[in-house]
Amino acid sequence: MLDRPGIGERVLLLHIGLKRSCGEDEIEEFRALAKSAGAEVVGELRARRDRPSPRLFIGTGKAEELREQVKVTCAELVLVNLPLTPSQERNLEILLNARVLDRNGLILDIFAQRAATFEGKIQVELAQLEHLSTRLVRGWTHLERQKGGIGLRGPGETQLETDRRLLAQRIKYLKARLDRVEKQREMSRRERRQAQTVTVSLVGYTNAGKTSLFNALSGSHANARDQLFATLDPTIRRLNSHGAGEILLADTVGFVRDLPHELVAAFRATLTETREATLLLHVIDVSDPHFIDRRRHVELVLESIGAADIPCIQVYNKIDKARNMANVSLNGVKNPQFWVSAATNEGLIELTEEIRDQCLGQPVARCLKLGPDQSRLRARLFDLKAVRRERVQESGGWIIDVELTGARWNELRKQEGVLDNIFQ
Repeated sequence: MLDRPGIGERVLLLHIGLKRSCGEDEIEEFRALAKSAGAEVVGELRARRDRPSPRLFIGTGKAEELREQVKVTCAELVLVNLPLTPSQERNLEILLNARVLDRNGLILDIFAQRAATFEGKIQVELAQLEHLSTRLVRGWTHLERQKGGIGLRGPGETQLETDRRLLAQRIKYLKARLDRVEKQREMSRRERRQAQTVTVSLVGYTNAGKTSLFNALSGSHANARDQLFATLDPTIRRLNSHGAGEILLADTVGFVRDLPHELVAAFRATLTETREATLLLHVIDVSDPHFIDRRRHVELVLESIGAADIPCIQVYNKIDKARNMANVSLNGVKNPQFWVSAATNEGLIELTEEIRDQCLGQPVARCLKLGPDQSRLRARLFDLKAVRRERVQESGGWIIDVELTGARWNELRKQEGVLDNIFQ
């Protein structure tokens, strides 16, 4: 049994293409995933297979070439860009005398490093354990049977069976904890539905600039970093706009091609915010030479989680970078809805107005005359960020210029007793 060191930082990348050669965008993405995990890439090897080999996935000749490169580079870990079966991973480790990790395991490791909140840590641990449960091997053959004196002989329980039982118990416990978290989130969503609060969810490929755009639209300071999977847990803030006080923005986890099914299952609370959103903002990094392919992968993920029918605005972000990059072609963008830059705030005013119009309808400007006894209504208007101008009267009342949608006016008439005779 090969000992597995705690950390393997010297990494050799194995790029395998099935029935075709690996695309440069796939190679670049896998290299970025490895670096996001903190790996030092010391070598790379490409291979092509018509179909996977049951024993090693790759052929014996390529496996020998891989073993020689592991020796030359002194690599501690080999990362494979495709999912491996447990037996393939184990056979490669024995042949190479080095740890082997497939793409799904690498993404799970990155998520484990990024998880900061209680819910995020539970989600990641659950996904890791479900992934590990298929990769248990018999590492303690000396405990194959419990042995003892007279009356104590028998098959007993193997160490492998013990591990499986303990894993099953831990998975059951984590699922119960996540169910409780999901119930709490569902209560919050129910309260928002009862208050007729509109939610706009930001979706997109990882590192497309969703969090930066989220901060620019909401005036928030969520952690935005230039790395893959910087955001794991959903963050919700109000849209920073006049007349849009009831619109909430939700920043969600970034998608990636062939998202591991363990993560889709574990992050169902995050994905629920996407499925139940009123409107989606599909953020696309237009400075990425492969943004058309990335856009298609996000659309496939949205379809797989049941969010394909939600109204969606395509937002082409990082236009400031794209203008300075000669290798970026914008010919693949047909009828672009919005060009924006979260870094320079270009196009954000128009985007905010479009969000407000699609969620709440066209705004209506009015001038209200409120008496001193209508301070509650005045506070409500400020909460809705609908006040454009206010003048205090000598009698103690207010004259307020406001801008709200027709739907909001109807709500105020019903909830706050706003009558037509208070309009000037």
